[in-house]
Amino acid sequence: MSDSNFSNGMENDFPKLDAIEFATYEWQMWADGIGELGQRKLKAATVLISRIGGVGGTVAYQLAAAGIGKLILAHAGEIKPSDLNRQLLMTHDRIGQSRVETARARLLALNPRLILELHNENINATNAQALIKGAGVVVDCAPLFEERFEMNRAIVRQCKPMVECAMYEYEGSLTTILPGVSPCLACLSPVAPTAWRREFPVFGAVAGTVACLAAMEVIKLITGVGETLSGTMLTMDLANMSFTKRKIHRNPNCSVCKGSG
Repeated sequence: MSDSNFSNGMENDFPKLDAIEFATYEWQMWADGIGELGQRKLKAATVLISRIGGVGGTVAYQLAAAGIGKLILAHAGEIKPSDLNRQLLMTHDRIGQSRVETARARLLALNPRLILELHNENINATNAQALIKGAGVVVDCAPLFEERFEMNRAIVRQCKPMVECAMYEYEGSLTTILPGVSPCLACLSPVAPTAWRREFPVFGAVAGTVACLAAMEVIKLITGVGETLSGTMLTMDLANMSFTKRKIHRNPNCSVCKGSG
């Protein structure tokens, strides 16, 4: 799989835009390499996001704004007050209510044409394969490595691209996994870091920065415009506004992706 062939297809394979869509997305269709066909590719696309917290919720919002056709959202539980400094799809008046149902209302208010498939559950060994089967692109925003590893196994098995993003305090990281081409998550982290915690310092602005970059990676994968972070790790420290890109490589002995490609 390569960046370019993911977005290939005959023009008639992609749904046409109606007058409202032309008016809504006109300015982004002016962007080099997008045009009407790129917008139609976005309309045809389905993206799975796990989960929809500070990073994932902003990814979902940006993709909805960009005219993505369908989002599959997986996130269990109800809204807590501690969510509200960063989870921009959540609101104070919905504390104690379902995260995914609140996300539905917020996303459809922005883009009523959006198709939503909601799962009030987190990704695990039981549901990963089935959820990912319905998506063309996956975005990994899960806080727990167990979830990340299950998604990684599923995307390698199904040969689906995944945007892998994470943040901690002022720092963030981002890469795009193309099974058989770039390193998978297990190549980079064969086991979960021992120091990893479920709860950690977080600013919404840091989570949102990572999320906007991740949304742009998805847009590039779908439309074929630009160059993705496949084989490259982008890291950032927003305390001093430093950004670094470094090449990353597949592990030929990886327990997950060895032999793929």
